[in-house]
Amino acid sequence: MATEHTEIERKFDVDETFALPDLSGVPGVASVGAPVVHELAATYYDTADLRLARAKITLRRRTGGPDEGWHLKLPAAAGARRELRSPLGRAVKAPPRAVLTPVLGVVRRAPSSQVATLHTRRTVVTLLGEDGRVLVEVADDQVTGTALPAAAGEAAVVTTWREVEVELVDGDEELLGAVGAELVVSGARPSPSAAKLTRVLADRLAGPPPATVQDEADDEADDTGDDTGDTDGGAPEPVVEEPLPEGKKARAKEIARREQAAKAAAAAAKKEAKKAKKASEAAAAEAAEQARLAAVPKAGAVVVAALAEQLAALQRADLMVRTDVPDGVHQVRVAARRIRSILAAYRPVLDRTRTDAVRDELRWLGQELSGTRDAEVSVEHLRELVAAQPVEFVLGPVAARLQQAELQGETAGTGHAVAALSTPRYLTLLDTLHALVEQPPLAQRAGEPAADVVADVLRHTVKRLRKLVDAAEDAEFAEPEGAGQEAVDSPYELALHEVRKAGKRVRYTAEVAAPVLDGGAKRRSGAVMGVVDAMKQLQDVLGDRQDTVVTRELCRTVGLAAFAAGENAWTYGRLHALEEARAMQAERDFWALWPSLAPVLNGVTGKR
Repeated sequence: MATEHTEIERKFDVDETFALPDLSGVPGVASVGAPVVHELAATYYDTADLRLARAKITLRRRTGGPDEGWHLKLPAAAGARRELRSPLGRAVKAPPRAVLTPVLGVVRRAPSSQVATLHTRRTVVTLLGEDGRVLVEVADDQVTGTALPAAAGEAAVVTTWREVEVELVDGDEELLGAVGAELVVSGARPSPSAAKLTRVLADRLAGPPPATVQDEADDEADDTGDDTGDTDGGAPEPVVEEPLPEGKKARAKEIARREQAAKAAAAAAKKEAKKAKKASEAAAAEAAEQARLAAVPKAGAVVVAALAEQLAALQRADLMVRTDVPDGVHQVRVAARRIRSILAAYRPVLDRTRTDAVRDELRWLGQELSGTRDAEVSVEHLRELVAAQPVEFVLGPVAARLQQAELQGETAGTGHAVAALSTPRYLTLLDTLHALVEQPPLAQRAGEPAADVVADVLRHTVKRLRKLVDAAEDAEFAEPEGAGQEAVDSPYELALHEVRKAGKRVRYTAEVAAPVLDGGAKRRSGAVMGVVDAMKQLQDVLGDRQDTVVTRELCRTVGLAAFAAGENAWTYGRLHALEEARAMQAERDFWALWPSLAPVLNGVTGKR
């Protein structure tokens, strides 16, 4: 059974001559414990292509010290790392299945094996509070790390260094900072390596430098030289001037002829020089233009980078689900939806014969997890709604029944989500997504300047949204009076649902385009970011309306269960009516909001 430990620490590089300062004077420290020495031996595991290390995850089997066992360290969040610990067991060559389960979405089906070993002589001193509690642990580590051969014939690489780790135990981050400051004053330097393994595998993580291949045509030109010149290297032969004629008249005439010829030659030379200068300037201008075009981001690079970013987000969310972090299922669905939108919108950049099937699989993933997410949101909302009702309107154990439904839903939902994320179908989808990023199927416009392409794509998605809004408006007026527009399968309801989805596509398309069109990835203003903010408003309004579809059905099913159990079901009917009213209000809010969005959308479409 794995236990979880939250690690908040700071690392410092120190020289061999470094001496740990007296830390008893740090504010908040009452005393310093006696040094304790541990001999630690750790074996690190990863896939052949270091998928865990590249995702900032480490998996080790450590012996020695008070916490020996299997340790799975997950990426840092808010300055802290989560560490899952499991008993040692007998497995040595490869990690047990249970240890690898939380990172299945990272390693997928690739086998894990030993990639490095670390031997650490650790000297620990504890900083204690007035009541004897351990506030901070300071570990002085002498480390010998060995990167094991990645392939047959390679040699192991040994690295030695010394570092100091300061880990928060029962103190606060202010104390952690104060201890770190004392170490820096004594000569310690904040470490650039977040983990020991990163230092040991630095060369493999950096990857081999690209090989430089000389162009064959250049080789041939260098070898052959210019065979149109002379055999002595092409030097011009000296010009031998003819002697002047003997007669005075003839001599004068020849001199005049030669002067005239010299003038003509000088004029011709000047003309050739001017022509050569013009050609040189044209060549320089062409080279400058080619350099400018080469420096301009290409559409393919921008879109693939956006895909890579969302794939990393999907991987992080997958880890959240498997380690029972709240909101994990929602984040998986968001990342999958973003990738789907990018693949759909940027079809001029990525070959749809390769990406359409991926979109279908992403749709399957979203649908597979939709029930879990919808139930989470719906029950939480209804519980808040019940808590806000006058006491006389809550008949029977409504809150308790909803709480029971929430707990049952959480247990079943998490189990279902983990099962879905462990299927061969999902793991194959991950493999396909990684292949798309590593070897993208570029389409016709991938090599064009990104600004031109993303602007065209954004205009197209906005135009599509406008058409769907017009269709929803037509569907509203086409509904017979009293037909009940709240029916989930009515043309009007379906049309608004399509508007909501189209708004998401516009938002995600704009998020890819904003760094290119608004002048920088860090910029949070501009016409395109205005579209992103506008679509968030649209999503909020229509998202509320869509949520009521689920909450109304939940009111009906829970109400029926309460009635069958002999409870008064009146409150569930009231909740259903309140949710109907919320849906109608959200609808009115959307139609009131839409006209105000037009100027924002016009800013990226050129429409006035």
